[in-house]
Amino acid sequence: MNKIAIKVKPSIEKIIRQGHPWLFEGGIIKQNIEGKAGDFAIIFDNKKNKFLGIGLYDPFSPIRVKMLHANSAVQINAEWFEMKIKTAYEKRLPLLQTKTNSYRLIYGENDGLPSLIADVYADVLVIKLYSLIWLPYLDFLQDILLKVSNCNTLVLRLSRNVEQQKAHLNGLKDGQVLRGELKNSLSHSVPIPRGELGETIIFTEHGLKFQANVIHGHKTGYFLDHRHNRKRVGELAKGKRVLDVFAYAGGFSVHALAGGAKEVISLDISKQALELSKENAALNPHKGKHGTMAIDAFEGLENLHKQRKEFDIVVIDPPSFAKKDLETERAIKSYARLAKAGIKLVAKDGILVLASCSSRVSADEFFETVTNELHRSRRPFEILEKTFHDIDHPIGFAEGAYLKSIYFKIT
Repeated sequence: MNKIAIKVKPSIEKIIRQGHPWLFEGGIIKQNIEGKAGDFAIIFDNKKNKFLGIGLYDPFSPIRVKMLHANSAVQINAEWFEMKIKTAYEKRLPLLQTKTNSYRLIYGENDGLPSLIADVYADVLVIKLYSLIWLPYLDFLQDILLKVSNCNTLVLRLSRNVEQQKAHLNGLKDGQVLRGELKNSLSHSVPIPRGELGETIIFTEHGLKFQANVIHGHKTGYFLDHRHNRKRVGELAKGKRVLDVFAYAGGFSVHALAGGAKEVISLDISKQALELSKENAALNPHKGKHGTMAIDAFEGLENLHKQRKEFDIVVIDPPSFAKKDLETERAIKSYARLAKAGIKLVAKDGILVLASCSSRVSADEFFETVTNELHRSRRPFEILEKTFHDIDHPIGFAEGAYLKSIYFKIT
């Protein structure tokens, strides 16, 4: 790989020294050669030509350099990458001492490997690339990731922007099995030909079984980040009536049923997702009644209110409402609407759980928005707890924080 010498604006030098992982194109004032995706970009200061940091060059992104290291000299090689991956694995060890075999091994910038995600489902490792910078290093990264995770199979997933760069992918495809073979966990572990779509893996989360489609499911096959909140709802659910809004594959629903809920309704606009929620519920023993509602969340909440339905626990966990900064104001209004609709369905002494995964809406903004809406309802309440990222989603820089949840007791 080439080595590119880069100098940046003085204000950007400070940000690099502080360890921020992103160098935007507009911060570069001098560059000695044009670079290719994955070239090493070495940043020097302007006054003394002193080394500031090193990263991987991305000509296809406004974040032109994804930083790997700053402030001290370092040799970036296979041994360095193995050290980073082992360090990330060790952070997850407390989680792996529970009855859990699914976790995020690498969380991009937050683990010092920007634009790279690696999730483990039982003995299957799924890596997702959000930048072409990783293609030159993919072969030895596979070896290290499989070795550290002790997985047998490796599946490649590509983000939409990477998938569009077909000319640079050297034949690699989203959902491709790069190492090992997939076995159909739902069909007596019958081997599936390499590269075939539709594969489902059964994994365990705090003792409960779930399925992940690692070939063409959302993200890498499942949403691992709410694991601790799902467990918490399960602990609160015994004998309760539970409404799971934006249920997707029924994560909260399954934990609630396994925790002894007498009735759970999974509400989601996707009928296909609700079928997954039924299948996940069926993987685990429970005695409660499980119903589904395939409907828009706002419309569904209004319909339930008109029917005078009440629940002991209402969980509202929407997808990100703000993909861009311009969408932040609208996102905040949507969270307020959900809080207003949700509290109407909570029975006396019930619990309302509200969550946000919009990184552009800060935790303070989110908590203030939904708390103000509850005040407007004039129903007495207390805040039981606020939660953030689980242990396998560490926060390494400000922009890496996105998940926040709040539990209200409505008295």
